[in-house]
Amino acid sequence: MHVYFDHNATTAVDDAVLDAMLPYFQREFGNPSSRHARGMVARQAVNRAREQVADSVGVQPAQVVFTSGGSEANNLFIQGAAGYLKPTRIIVSAVEHPCVMRAAQELARNANGKWNLRRLAVDDSGRVNPADADHAVMEQQPGLVSVMLANNETGVIQDVAAIAEKARACGAWMHTDAVQAFGKIPVDFASLKVHAMTLSAHKVYGPKGAAALIMDKRLLLKPLIYGGGHENGLRSGTENVPAIVGFGVACELAKTRIAENTARIAAMRARIERGLVEMGAVIFGLGAARLPNTCYFALPGIEGDTLVVRLDKAGFAVASGAACSSVNPGQSHVLQAMGIDPMLARCAVRISLGSGNSLAQVENFLQTLSVVAEELKQMSMVAI
Repeated sequence: MHVYFDHNATTAVDDAVLDAMLPYFQREFGNPSSRHARGMVARQAVNRAREQVADSVGVQPAQVVFTSGGSEANNLFIQGAAGYLKPTRIIVSAVEHPCVMRAAQELARNANGKWNLRRLAVDDSGRVNPADADHAVMEQQPGLVSVMLANNETGVIQDVAAIAEKARACGAWMHTDAVQAFGKIPVDFASLKVHAMTLSAHKVYGPKGAAALIMDKRLLLKPLIYGGGHENGLRSGTENVPAIVGFGVACELAKTRIAENTARIAAMRARIERGLVEMGAVIFGLGAARLPNTCYFALPGIEGDTLVVRLDKAGFAVASGAACSSVNPGQSHVLQAMGIDPMLARCAVRISLGSGNSLAQVENFLQTLSVVAEELKQMSMVAI
């Protein structure tokens, strides 16, 4: 049986989530904007999901704006905020997800010099350098700051609240991409001190096609999509009711299960890393606080892509980087920002555990990895 160790890429829809979604594909198929009974049932379902999402991160339902995915939500904040603010500086960390980094790059590229982009440096563990954050806001007053809560490759957790305090002190709007963090560590909007935050359903055993931008009530954004004025005018288009319903249930489940899952998954990750160290692996971000499910490692001399393919054939699904960046192969920009030697970075492999994994699977993985790694090393020696 194939074992899935790639939960940072996506997760299977939970049975309870699927059960909640099914009626809204056929029996309750109404448009939430319709005034008849079927439409009202759909509207009530969307409202209920909005309450569930809001409750999971400690906000009011009115602060939840549904989108089609985390990438759209991140773009809505960056492009939408830029549409209202006086052009100045946008600050992002050097390890942001491409949907934040590229949105910031495009903003700076198309603003005729009015917006300029500043990347925050990270240390060799992948943490934002506090001194560089101080310097960045002192160099030029920023209008926008976006720093992810937890990195999708390394799992390294950033001190978003501390960075948000710096941003707020100079009048900037602060956003965090919490897509990878939510469901793995407690996430509370107020505690992070941000103006906006992104969540996504398919990372927490919900469906693909549903996400949310959580916003401070005082925030004004320019919409990316115009039309019938859905989501308080911020995201027009008929709501994906089944996916939104599933998102709501997934958030509710994530909140109730996080303590139990975190301890068990962290124990499995610890076992994996003990085994990896015994094999001579380098673990990226080891000195920093990380998501309990994520291990990003390299076995020197064994290319990550090659190892991923061999492990897949042996029955284990892992990743050689971020799934969202698989169309652009090459060195991870995250490892590059951390100053990792390019030759070692080519060997990077990510394991991301989930609620369905077991210690027995972990033990089998370590045994398989040991065999596969030895075979690849022998092949390399023969080639030389």
